[in-house]
Amino acid sequence: MAMVKTPEQIDRMREAGAILAACHEALASVIQPGITTSEIDQFVEQFLEERGATPEQKGYQGYPYATCASVNDVICHGFPSAYELKSGDIVKIDMVVNRNGWLADSAWCYAVGEISDEAQRLLDVTKKALFLGIEQAIPGHHLGDIGHAIQSYAEREGFSVVRDFAGHGIGRKIHEQPIIPHYGRPGTGMILREGMCLTIEPMLNLGTYKAKIDSDGWTARTLDGKLSAQYEHTIAITKEGPIILTA
Repeated sequence: MAMVKTPEQIDRMREAGAILAACHEALASVIQPGITTSEIDQFVEQFLEERGATPEQKGYQGYPYATCASVNDVICHGFPSAYELKSGDIVKIDMVVNRNGWLADSAWCYAVGEISDEAQRLLDVTKKALFLGIEQAIPGHHLGDIGHAIQSYAEREGFSVVRDFAGHGIGRKIHEQPIIPHYGRPGTGMILREGMCLTIEPMLNLGTYKAKIDSDGWTARTLDGKLSAQYEHTIAITKEGPIILTA
């Protein structure tokens, strides 16, 4: 059963989302060739602490970092490390912010220096797919409408949609019901209701949608080693339409 939030609760989540959005905005100037993903992780943790917030996924099911830092063929859940980003890389920074017990979740994909035209097109299509999915998040629509909007556009543009990871409900916990696949058929799945708060977070790949998990038990990579991109927002469903809480 999806958890419906009151307008007051949504406002609390919006506070967390504002801090998260500001952090992503700051990262845009921090991420450049030569910085390590560990340094990015430290920057985020300090940024949140200075604003009275905490990184919710640090310690979640044993995850040890404030962010997921996923480079190139890593789809998601990459560990921050001593790896120095170089020009041509793409890096996904995903974080969940806790502000006074209410959460917001957002991932953004950053180009490091000059990237290839192919990589830039992957980023552009993935970002557009996110917003096409968000447009479907209105009362009376179905979960399948979100997934179909993302999948049909992504595949029409020649990219594959990751199946192994999905969006989810969010509020006081990182993962609440429902689960939101980024593929599907229109008119299928749970009916969306006013007050539901969800993450929509499509992951698109240059090659196969299939993934493999590293020995750390977390890091998910494309099976064929090709690039993967992701963009994610936390949204609230209202009678006026979807509101992005992490914008």
